[in-house]
Amino acid sequence: MSETNSQHPAGLLSLVRKLAVTGMAALQNRGELFLVELQEEKTRLIELFLWTAIVAGLAMMFLALFTATLILLFPSGMRIYAALGFCALYFLGALLALLNLRALWRSGPPAFRDTIAEAKKDGEWLDS
Repeated sequence: MSETNSQHPAGLLSLVRKLAVTGMAALQNRGELFLVELQEEKTRLIELFLWTAIVAGLAMMFLALFTATLILLFPSGMRIYAALGFCALYFLGALLALLNLRALWRSGPPAFRDTIAEAKKDGEWLDS
């Protein structure tokens, strides 16, 4: 009887130790997943910003030269009206581009999707 009592606390202590090690490993795994997803989101945002800046810069250069060429083709008295027409056209184009950029921003994968999914699975596992 005394042997059973002396082995029981050691078994319980071993079980608690194994549970703590498993819990720490799970936390480390979730932390690493979070860091990987954070890096992916950072890279995605930098790439999105870079391509947006490149497109905007090249489009502005093209539009400036094209507009100047077309305005110079109009007779002298009509050039101001042509310039105003291009201003209205470019304003509408900028508005549509802004709406498109906003849609592109929202269409990306949700941030930290895998980390959130793993946290939900952990919560379900703990509840059961």
